[in-house]
Amino acid sequence: MNLGTLIVGPREHVVAIAELDDTAAAELGPLLRDTAHVVETLCRPEQTYVCMWSHGRDARKHLHIAVQPVTAEVRARYGGLRSEQLQARMLADGDEPDITEVEQFCERARELFRAITDSSAEDRN
Repeated sequence: MNLGTLIVGPREHVVAIAELDDTAAAELGPLLRDTAHVVETLCRPEQTYVCMWSHGRDARKHLHIAVQPVTAEVRARYGGLRSEQLQARMLADGDEPDITEVEQFCERARELFRAITDSSAEDRN
């Protein structure tokens, strides 16, 4: 996937959203919101895709939720494709972002997640 894509997944082995316990389900919405906020702040995409995958070779494997920034540049690079067609082409092509850029993005994302967490804690107090 392209630079800025983050994956949200449960710590416990879960293969479907329907299997989340009450605590995990209650945490998922705010976590996805915060993850999308990080992606949008750092990447400034035209769209942010949020989609769930759980496919293994022959059966469900583990729940993964991709939060993916999609810019006009990304779409142009893949012939204007959108949605699952864009994602399928990206995965099939196997293009990977530069590792240095990934590390820099991750550090900025960690800082922004910390700021969000700190702000949420202050709001609760």
